[in-house]
Amino acid sequence: MMLPPEHPAIPAPKIGVLLINLGTPDSPEPRSVKRYLAEFLSDRRVVELPAIAWQPILRGIILNTRPKKSAHAYSQVWTEDGSPLAAITRAQGKALEGTFGDGVVVDWAMRYGRPAIGDRLQALKDMGCERILLAPLYPQYCAATTATANDKAFAKLATMRWQPAIRTLPPYHDDPAYIDALKTSVEAGLATLDFVPDAIIASFHGMPKRTLALGDPYHCHCQKTARLLGEAMGRDLVVAFQSRFGPAEWLGPATDTTLEQLAQGGTGKVALIAPGFSADCLETLEELAIRGRESFIAAGGTHFAYLPCLNDTPVGIEMLRGLLARELEGWAARP
Repeated sequence: MMLPPEHPAIPAPKIGVLLINLGTPDSPEPRSVKRYLAEFLSDRRVVELPAIAWQPILRGIILNTRPKKSAHAYSQVWTEDGSPLAAITRAQGKALEGTFGDGVVVDWAMRYGRPAIGDRLQALKDMGCERILLAPLYPQYCAATTATANDKAFAKLATMRWQPAIRTLPPYHDDPAYIDALKTSVEAGLATLDFVPDAIIASFHGMPKRTLALGDPYHCHCQKTARLLGEAMGRDLVVAFQSRFGPAEWLGPATDTTLEQLAQGGTGKVALIAPGFSADCLETLEELAIRGRESFIAAGGTHFAYLPCLNDTPVGIEMLRGLLARELEGWAARP
């Protein structure tokens, strides 16, 4: 059927895949970090306190003290390609381009900072994507990560007259493909070391302990990931939680305390992994690889290694390709 001359142009129908990660400032400068933290710490999914109580603390104290410290931390891991998290997520998207055929567009976005989820959703729709798979790259589900990424996407959808059909990537903490990819990656990393670790610590991002009581499955997902990976590797892993913030009681044991206690107890050689992160970032490269090493050695440890995340390695990309292909079933042919 011929469209009338005045009819708006309609691009050929496509399918979109939007990889989503946490976020990053635009630069390792205090002003940029302050903007990022203001958005991040104003999210009610992240800080579950009444705004009337929290915002004066955030605006009056935290945003006037924390940005400089955080900017210094970012400066230690910043690369020529920018933030490691953004650079790796971009590389993951690029590695997946063309995987699902010419009719599937793979893009990426950040929950906080840029590129924004709403902007990239609109861009996909403008390209003709009538069906979009939202893919928050968090293996373990948490309201403060997976849910808030989806929230932001749904908020954008609420402004659209012509909404695309939407699917969301479920958590994959116990998916055999994920566990197998972790095993392959960790064992490859261990093979490069000049020592055999006495202990392997699986460090996950911490959450306030009350989130467990409120029904968030995150803690259970982390424990299951570590158990399955340990079983696959034939050895137990030490589970710990990092990145405590504020006075509330957090999930434990704490990673820094665990490292110190192991060293003080005679465990001289450790390897540290971060199976809750799909890409290396400030929390892995600075908090674990740099400060974790310092804490362990200062407490009497002799050998320390941080093993990278799956990132855009071949095994990591193959795992993502399989997960995404499954969620695209009925929309796109398997690669």
